[in-house]
Amino acid sequence: MIRRWPSGLAALAWAVALGAPCASAAPAARKAFISCDASVAPVVFAAEEIRKALEAKGYTVAVMPLANQRAGGDGLRFVIQVTPDKNDAVLASYLGAQAYGIDLTTRGNETYRVFGTDAAGAMYGGLDLAEQIALHRKRDFVLAIGTHRPAIARRGIKFNIPLDARTPSYDDTGDAAQKNIVEMWNFAFWREFLDDMARHRYNTLTLWNPHPFPSIVTCPNYPKCALDDVCVPTIKPEYRSRSWREPQFVSPKVLANLKVIRKMTMDEKIAFWRRVIAHARGRGIDVYWITWNVLVNSAEGKYGITAAQDNPKTIAYIRECVRQTLLTYPGLRGIGVTAGEHMRNRKDEYDREKWLWAAYGAGVMDVRKLQPKRQVRFIHRVWNSGMGPIVRDFASKYDGPFEVGFKYARARLYSSTSPPFCKDLLRELAAHKVRCWWNLRNDDIFNFRWGDPDYVRAFLKNLPPKHLTAGYHMGSDGYVWAREHTSTEPDSPRQLEIRKHWYRFMLWGRLGYDPTLGREFFEKKIAARLGKVDAAKLYDAWQAASKIIPQVNRFHWRNWDFMWAVEICSDQRKGFHTVDDFISCDTMAGSGLVSIRDYVAQDGRGAASGKTPPDVAGRLDAWAAAALRSALACRPRRTVLGKESRLTLADIEAMSHLGHYYAAKIRGALALAQCRKGRGAEKKTEAVKHLTDALGHWKRYAETASKHYEPQLLARTRRTDWHKITRYVEADVKIARDAK
Repeated sequence: MIRRWPSGLAALAWAVALGAPCASAAPAARKAFISCDASVAPVVFAAEEIRKALEAKGYTVAVMPLANQRAGGDGLRFVIQVTPDKNDAVLASYLGAQAYGIDLTTRGNETYRVFGTDAAGAMYGGLDLAEQIALHRKRDFVLAIGTHRPAIARRGIKFNIPLDARTPSYDDTGDAAQKNIVEMWNFAFWREFLDDMARHRYNTLTLWNPHPFPSIVTCPNYPKCALDDVCVPTIKPEYRSRSWREPQFVSPKVLANLKVIRKMTMDEKIAFWRRVIAHARGRGIDVYWITWNVLVNSAEGKYGITAAQDNPKTIAYIRECVRQTLLTYPGLRGIGVTAGEHMRNRKDEYDREKWLWAAYGAGVMDVRKLQPKRQVRFIHRVWNSGMGPIVRDFASKYDGPFEVGFKYARARLYSSTSPPFCKDLLRELAAHKVRCWWNLRNDDIFNFRWGDPDYVRAFLKNLPPKHLTAGYHMGSDGYVWAREHTSTEPDSPRQLEIRKHWYRFMLWGRLGYDPTLGREFFEKKIAARLGKVDAAKLYDAWQAASKIIPQVNRFHWRNWDFMWAVEICSDQRKGFHTVDDFISCDTMAGSGLVSIRDYVAQDGRGAASGKTPPDVAGRLDAWAAAALRSALACRPRRTVLGKESRLTLADIEAMSHLGHYYAAKIRGALALAQCRKGRGAEKKTEAVKHLTDALGHWKRYAETASKHYEPQLLARTRRTDWHKITRYVEADVKIARDAK
């Protein structure tokens, strides 16, 4: 976010032209020099990004130490440093953490100077310059100067991590987990993932696993709990099967059917995760482990350890796990807990919060005694436990930074830009003076490339105020955002999800840092990434198609992940949502939308304009039609599109057909409900027509989606086999025909 400096500070005199581009041409010699402190890893990363951008423009680039920044002769120069002098220190105190300034001097050779208020800020400044260079279409360029600081201090990703069949993440029955266990032990994956996180301005990675400790640490008093090697199950995941046990737990059947896919000693595993954490820190990224409780996967039955809440041996074991994890990984920023579904309210020393303090809180305090200067940030989720007990039995005893976490939009990140669910919590946060991490749960969009900058900007702007907000982390509960595994024309190795969905991940990171980034910037990014398409028209098509799923979710509302999967119109327990489900379903609280059931009961009286089922259907059709028109118009004539451009347009087309499907289904559900209320054969005929139209749209949707994606089992819902689902869509027509 650009900030103008306060007047009267002599140290800021060079910023008179703040925010305005400075006229400067690249020198004729096409030489460039980059000076930085080679001991600061984030700065080195930024310098490398600038080097690659300059070389792509035809420059010969030399990288040198700060002390030699005048060496090498004539050429364009870049200097990256952290608060190098007193004047910059004054500015740094005003801007705060992760901020940076860009200056241009014209004495002799043009020199762009980046200073950061810390290493992360200097890195972001360097990345800013590298991006500006890359986005210029010409070899000669001018770069904008000014100062920037983050709008939201901590911008994170929630990553459910399937470490091993013996230490699974929350629900590993889905294909995304099973196909990515091996990637969790592939440093090439983490290097690419963390580098892209930094480019998108994320600075927090939360790794979620019910009981990760046997795969990441050796406990002196529990050596047999540590797990050598990496294993996957040899049996196929079974949907809601007792043989796989419920989510969070590993089952005896899985433990009896294992295959080693990578040989690793515990020492090698520890070295691996130290390397991952070090690389994250070198990109300005803090790493946390977050668990559910009481869960002791793979340790159960050893040393008297059980999942019982009143087992003191389990508490002692978890306490040592926490202590050893923090001691083993000095670069780890913090740890988090959940009072999970397997904890119970008790009236003794084993009550939820007392248990969590005895296990986790005491484990951290053990480390504080050994390392008094160590600050371990603690995140306590508000789940199955209220703020009162959390503060009384845990936070009041904790010696260090303490924050809570909350599901801000339930499981529906793509629903409303102003979800209403935290209102009561905000009062408690203010009363207890505790800040919250907002858990942004995407349990909606897994397949298709999504992109609506206005939606993301509004969503982040509507987050609670800074004194109540610790940060946000975005991710899913039953999906692993590692490498894609369903493409019908995959790369080798398969593409990282963060790169396939580059636009979506970029929006949530970049707009968290700077919400002022506008359409022109994103059009340039699209043009640079996708090349031959008309970026302005593609921006319009992408945004229109991306409005569809949030609208459907607001109208056909289900709180939690297992209750609804919009891409397949299904849920975990019931399966396909029929036309009758659309008649009976409520709309999202606070959305103002009127459900079909209420609209028919009131004969449409008193419904606000724009809030009725016909209005919703009309918007869905309009967005879908606009997206298809713009997508067609953005294709250049007589030009073969690149693979990524072609697949992006296919995803836009698929989301558009899905929008037309839901529009027709809503109209059909409304007509059917009116028919049943006594409006007669006319409404029955109308319902059949609309649901027949819906079937046609679904077939086009299934054809488009299936052409590019293999079916996959979603852990929290069902299989994305769109052609097989067609028979349920056909059954909707029969329901209308059979209506009385």
